[in-house]
Amino acid sequence: MSGATGGSQPAPAGDRVNLFSDTQTLPSEGMRRAIAEAEVGDEQLGADPTVNALQERVAELLGKEAALFLPTGTMCNLIAFRLHLRPGGDEVILDRLAHPIIAEAGSPAFFSGAMIQAIDADAGRFGAADVEAALRTPGDRYAPRSRLVSVEQTTNMHGGRVWPLEQVREVTAVARANGLRAHLDGARLMNAVVASGVSAADWAEGFDTAWIDFSKGLGAPFGACLAASRELIDEAWRYKQMLGGALRQAGVAAAAAIHALDHNVQRLAEDHENARVLAAGLATLPGVDLDPATAETNIVIFDVPDREAFITGMWERGILLSPVARGKVRAVTHLDVDSDGIQRALGAAREVLGG
Repeated sequence: MSGATGGSQPAPAGDRVNLFSDTQTLPSEGMRRAIAEAEVGDEQLGADPTVNALQERVAELLGKEAALFLPTGTMCNLIAFRLHLRPGGDEVILDRLAHPIIAEAGSPAFFSGAMIQAIDADAGRFGAADVEAALRTPGDRYAPRSRLVSVEQTTNMHGGRVWPLEQVREVTAVARANGLRAHLDGARLMNAVVASGVSAADWAEGFDTAWIDFSKGLGAPFGACLAASRELIDEAWRYKQMLGGALRQAGVAAAAAIHALDHNVQRLAEDHENARVLAAGLATLPGVDLDPATAETNIVIFDVPDREAFITGMWERGILLSPVARGKVRAVTHLDVDSDGIQRALGAAREVLGG
């Protein structure tokens, strides 16, 4: 943990409140039973019934023809970008703090040979005018070629903000009108669904590719599904093969994802409420710069005067937080943190900040 050095010892693992990320969730007993009882087969041959069921379900959920089960959301982004971009000057337009820029090891450049056109957007949510301003002049031999617009829903490093549906539709309409493809990075799409009441299919409408993650708020150990037209998914399988091939008897992982969809979607509202309580409490403490109204889903991002000292002090009290871009602190609520854990975190923050 950043800054976690010195003589003080943290609370035992079982006593910690882990707000580091919603990727820290552990599979529940019910999910472990689903994993143990999963019917499996060779995924490469299309013979794993649990994987097939998951892919069909996600395709329907997102309103697409087909879907592909992948180990990670990062791989969903990587493959989707490669589907849309070709080496030789193609460019993708996205927010400056979007995951493919800050957390995917430069894969758009390495795997797709892509240029990045980064937009500084309000809370990570750019508009149609921003896209139009970013477009390259068609046929300009000196410039990259505008090929793809990527939208991150929710906006991770901007505090889990939800794009307005009309704004998303305006962005995809501009992309379409200018011959660009559109990609929906849905790492926390189901959080947006629960927070807004808008269906996943409505969010994904207008995008050529879209995906959802199971290893964050939905609580599965790993896995994500990329959805698109059947033609694009057939091509995506080629890139999956290049990146390591099939997962074989992957039904054990797909069963966890199905369990997550069955049991852990609507309960995301609890995480959102916990985040609101956390944000409201933190905002009252000395030195904290935070607008509680920005806590729309399960991510709270804020400033403190001495980030390293704050994170270390919280760690010593058994509260795990993460340092993120631009000198800020991030706390992420999830199914393994209840309301008592939120109160413990607020109590620890009062001690550290002297509030």
